[in-house]
Amino acid sequence: MKFSSALFTSALLCFVSSSVARDASLSARYAIEARQNRNGGNKGGNGGNNGGDKGGNGGGNGGGNDDDPETSLTLDESVINKNFAKTGQEGKTEAGQVASLTSTNNFINYCVGKSLTNGQQVKGGSCNSTPMGDLPSTGKMPSSKFTEPKNLDTIPANKEFTVRMAVRNMEMGNFVNPQTNYFGAPQQLNSQGTIIAHSHIVIEQIDSLTSTKVSDPNKFAFFQGLNAPAEGNEVSATVAKGLPAGVYKISSINTSANHAPVVGPVAQHGSF
Repeated sequence: MKFSSALFTSALLCFVSSSVARDASLSARYAIEARQNRNGGNKGGNGGNNGGDKGGNGGGNGGGNDDDPETSLTLDESVINKNFAKTGQEGKTEAGQVASLTSTNNFINYCVGKSLTNGQQVKGGSCNSTPMGDLPSTGKMPSSKFTEPKNLDTIPANKEFTVRMAVRNMEMGNFVNPQTNYFGAPQQLNSQGTIIAHSHIVIEQIDSLTSTKVSDPNKFAFFQGLNAPAEGNEVSATVAKGLPAGVYKISSINTSANHAPVVGPVAQHGSF
């Protein structure tokens, strides 16, 4: 992963900034969650999951209108991904590949019997049935880059400073209630085909600029959601009290409106 880093020496703060990829653990977790279709079928009270007009309400749950795919509790055949039934190992494959989990119903019941995310931040872990959603074209993939502080800038410790980040192909300023709608809806695109999004910055203390120690994501010096629309293609956050002398890294977490890390249409791409 690419991280921006910062150096505090004595009473001075030095930042080495660079754009940051999605948090690996979140993206890996969400990749699993994204294999589920937004069509419901789980038994945790998740009413209103999408389905189709091919038949009646599943399981007598009631309240679903079969004529409206946005309220029906039945899976519409037109959204079934047939490749989901394949392990990926049917033909010639690359060495080291593993077989994919398979499904013939878009994993709609994957979370049955598990603790549901249900729009909440469940610290003990949970299962999320929300689909990945709309993916941009390769020409509209998002990117970001810290512009302030610059690489190896030195600023005083314990003094207010501002972090600025340039963004591209994200409609910033869109964030839902993280207490009730966390990961609760798919990624969406605007009319220009760019992701409806917002961002965050997180500053973590490290041992040195050459440190190879893996950080603990539960420990950070500063975290701020960047919830305002971009101004001049930039978003920013003020660290009002500054930071103590030390060595730090700055990272960005670019997300959809529902806080899931942004995702793109192809596997090989630059940092999001």
